[in-house]
Amino acid sequence: MKPLLRRYTVVLVAMAVFVVFLVLLPVYQGQALEILSFQTKTLLLVIPPIFVLLGLLDVWVPRERMIRLMGEGSGVKGVMLAFLLGSFAAGPLYGAFPVAAVLMKKGASFTNILIFIGAWSTTKIPMLLFENSALGTRFTLARLAIDIVGIVVIAMAIKALLPKAEVEELYRQAEKLG
Repeated sequence: MKPLLRRYTVVLVAMAVFVVFLVLLPVYQGQALEILSFQTKTLLLVIPPIFVLLGLLDVWVPRERMIRLMGEGSGVKGVMLAFLLGSFAAGPLYGAFPVAAVLMKKGASFTNILIFIGAWSTTKIPMLLFENSALGTRFTLARLAIDIVGIVVIAMAIKALLPKAEVEELYRQAEKLG
């Protein structure tokens, strides 16, 4: 029981703070509960499809193929695939982390995982299309080019600065998830 409580301490504290907020500021109760309801519905609509796709990825893509496509020796091919997976992904950023964990479990390199998460957060195709229609092609392409360079630089910097033991621990945790 204690490990379970320890694991969910942050969630329990957030719930307690929310209840205190509702009690101390009843004028905001309706709005707060409406927002909570909306966020819960959104979460419940996004997470199940992501986990179904993760299960399919886990079963259909052999580890050896993932290592060849996105592992340490994959080079530019792995970087491009990480960008494409992140850019074509659907859903909010919190959906990227379970996908990243499965990619880690399958042997994708840490740099490609970081690029995938960066691409998911900034280079999504629907966002680019909307941005192009609202702000123009020149702006969209300039931002995309800066984002691509930035994502690669940040991924390389994180890999260089993060101790190897911490990266190995992340991979061990990813292995435990499935």
